[in-house]
This record gives sequence, C-alpha cells and structure tokens, in this order.
Amino acid sequence: MQQVVLPIDVQGEQLSCVIIDRLPFSVPSDPVLQARVKAIDAGGGSGFFDYQVPKAAIALKQGFGRLIRSTTDRGILAMLDPRIQHHGYGKMFMESLPPYTITNDIEDLRRFMHLRRQAKIPLKNNHT
Repeated sequence: MQQVVLPIDVQGEQLSCVIIDRLPFSVPSDPVLQARVKAIDAGGGSGFFDYQVPKAAIALKQGFGRLIRSTTDRGILAMLDPRIQHHGYGKMFMESLPPYTITNDIEDLRRFMHLRRQAKIPLKNNHT
C-alpha cells in the first residue's frame, strides 16, 4: 500500500505539528516500481539512489509543505523514522527540505511551543 500525504491547506496557528512515522518510500512489491528500478539498474544506475530516494524525498518535502504553507508559518516536523539519521541516504532527505532546526531534545520542542503560544516568537532556523 502506498503512503498518502493528504492534500490539505491549513495555514497559520491551526497547524503546528506534522508527524511522519516512516520515510515515504514506495512499496517494493509494486510492479511499476520494480520495472523502473530494474531498468535503471540495467542502465548502470542505482534504482534505489537514482529513483526511490529522490521520489521519497519529494513526498517528504510535500508533507513538510503541509506544515509550512507561507513565509510566516512555523511549526514542528516530527520525523520518527531513525533511518533519516542513521543511513547515508538520510542526508538526501534532510537536504531536500527548506531551512530548519534539528533537535532530539523534547525540551526544545516544549520551549518552541510555549514561545509560539505566549509571544509568537518563531524558532530560529539554523540549518541551511
């Protein structure tokens, strides 16, 4: 089953967090995917790195785009899949996203949400 990112448009304060539990790779048993990967591999490329990772990175970016719909939107993208940090291809996913701050500290998230509610101060971007 293909993962779906629903096309919603919730701007501003109504949406403050998007949670993604797994990197949005296509299902490996999909015959169309298998044919494309096979053709890329046969041509000397890597079906995984040249097709599957970029396709999944686009899907992740679309999920992130549900959170950040305008230049004034701020929020938390909770990426729960450890592969994004522990596999080499995770860097490709991270670099596909707009500027953001990375944290593994729940206190950073609490502070961000508190500041957002109280003073409407956005979290400073420190990833470019």
